[in-house]
Amino acid sequence: MGRSQYAPSAGSGLHQTLAALAYAVEQHAGQRRTADGAPFILHPIEVATLLADVGAPDDVVAAGVLHDTIEKTSSEPADLDERFGPRVAALVVVLSEDPSISGYGARKAALRDQVSQAGDEALMVFAADKLSKARELSLGGRGAPQDPGAPPFLRRGSKAYRKLTHYRHCAEMLEERLPDSPLVRSLRDELAQLALLEPTQELVGAP
Repeated sequence: MGRSQYAPSAGSGLHQTLAALAYAVEQHAGQRRTADGAPFILHPIEVATLLADVGAPDDVVAAGVLHDTIEKTSSEPADLDERFGPRVAALVVVLSEDPSISGYGARKAALRDQVSQAGDEALMVFAADKLSKARELSLGGRGAPQDPGAPPFLRRGSKAYRKLTHYRHCAEMLEERLPDSPLVRSLRDELAQLALLEPTQELVGAP
C-alpha cells in the first residue's frame, strides 16, 4: 500500500470524520512534528486516510483523526463524547496512554496491553497510527548526519531507538491480534526498512 497523501473529502460519506478533522485542526494548531518540522496535523490526517483506504467505518476513521487529542491537546473525554458520541470517545480514550505511569517503557507497555484488549476497531486505529509514526521515524533516518563522527541514527539508547523498540512490540501484538490486516503487514514492512538504518555493530550484537 502506498503512502496516502490526501484527507477524506466532502464526497466521501465520512461526515463524522470531516467534523473530527475540523476539530483536530483547531486543537493541534501550531504543533509541529519533530522529524521534519511539518504541521503535526499531517499525522492524524494520514492515520485517518490509512483507515479510510482499508474501508474502516466513519466513526473509526474519526477516532483516527482524534486519537492524539487527549494526549496532546486540552481536549477531555467528555468533550469528545459530547461532540462525536460515546463510540468515538471510547476509542480515543483506549488509544491514549496513562500519564500517571512513570517511565517510557512502562507507560508504552501499559498502552499496548490496553489496546490489545479493546477490540478490532481500536487495533485498526493503533495499527494505522504506528504505521504513520514508523514512516515519520524513517524521515529522521533519511535526514541523519552523514559525518562519520556523528552519533548514528537508531543507536542504542537514543530516543529514536526507544521509539523503534516500542513500534516493534506494537507490531508483535498486532500480528497476534489482527493478523490479516493490511495495515499490520505494511507496518512490518516499514519496520524492516527501518532496521536497515541501524548501526551494523548493533545488529550483530557487538558492544
